Amino acid sequence: MISLQVIFWVSLFLILYSYLLFPGILHLLARRKNLGGNSFSPEELPIISVLIAAFNEEEVITSKIESILQGDYPVNRMEILVGSDASTDSTNEVLEQLKDAHPKMRIFMFEERSGKPGVINRLVEESKGEILVITDANVMLDRSALREMIRYFMQPEIGLVDSRMVNTRLKKDGISHQEKYYISREVRIKHNESLIWGSMMGPFGGCYAVRKSLYRPVPDNFLVDDFYINMAVLQQGFKCISNIEAKVYEDVSNNLQEEFRRKKRISAGNFQNLSVFRSLLFSNRPGVAICFFSHKVIRWFVPFLVMITLGTSIALGTSIALGIELMVYRILAILQFTVLVIPVIDLFLRKIKIHAVPLRFISHFVLMNLALLAGFIRYLGGIRSNVWQPTRRNQG
Repeated sequence: MISLQVIFWVSLFLILYSYLLFPGILHLLARRKNLGGNSFSPEELPIISVLIAAFNEEEVITSKIESILQGDYPVNRMEILVGSDASTDSTNEVLEQLKDAHPKMRIFMFEERSGKPGVINRLVEESKGEILVITDANVMLDRSALREMIRYFMQPEIGLVDSRMVNTRLKKDGISHQEKYYISREVRIKHNESLIWGSMMGPFGGCYAVRKSLYRPVPDNFLVDDFYINMAVLQQGFKCISNIEAKVYEDVSNNLQEEFRRKKRISAGNFQNLSVFRSLLFSNRPGVAICFFSHKVIRWFVPFLVMITLGTSIALGTSIALGIELMVYRILAILQFTVLVIPVIDLFLRKIKIHAVPLRFISHFVLMNLALLAGFIRYLGGIRSNVWQPTRRNQG
């Protein structure tokens, strides 16, 4: 019985540590810290290459290019490279028109699907800039976003700089509020990791900048390219940071099925990255090891930890060997079971047009952890292709 109790409490502690205690510790350690550093003078600004992998982005690609060119980063210090990954809509035609109007833009038409990493790898080969800005077609840039990201490369130890994702167009009938809360919380955690150790655990992927000299080609079958690129920079001994002043905008996901599919894909990619970068768990840079384990690895295994806590609490709650502790474990088992069935209750309430926001947060947590589990199963089955279907934003 003692061994079961130890397993239960250790598992419960790891869950609470990753989601509550670790972020709290970061918050305390990061107080009164700032990223520091000087900005480039206008004549010192580096040449940048803005890289965009696009698949069926006819609705947003024009606005995307305009958001780049209308920013305050000098056009004569940048180039824009767009790779159309065998788009089947009118993306290619739109790109041809944009190229004619903007001489700083180069386009690459892929005849067969390559997946985002494959497209970005090719664009990197073709790029001429010192700094690569990798950004999604549906993410719009604030006027100062590029300059804010690039300014920190004045510090030679900085290898990668992330932007701050700002979500738009929230709805109450889906999961957009829950996704916005999750993303905002992740922004704070990653920013605090940056302030304390310069060991941000992965950019959001919508828009970030990396030194070309530190870029390592993403393997052909990898699903989460941004995390791979981030960890490769840390592995080379450089810092990765989040700059919350570099704002970019994206419609937040609102459809549960779409987000489940995306999180499942990310989960499978997480375990790919863990297999490659597991040595960083023992890095001689404490911040890297601590953040990797506390922020990422524990979370990736939370579905298993939940199964362990539920199973052990049920076993302990039915044991005749325990005295007053018996009731404690029974109550804990009932509480866990209740949390797990809340998504069913939430689904029923949605059917009758009742949107219980507190329940939706719990439902979102449970289902996203189910996506983690599904992604792990996909990883075990082997991943042969990274070709993707973009997540539809602001869905009904």
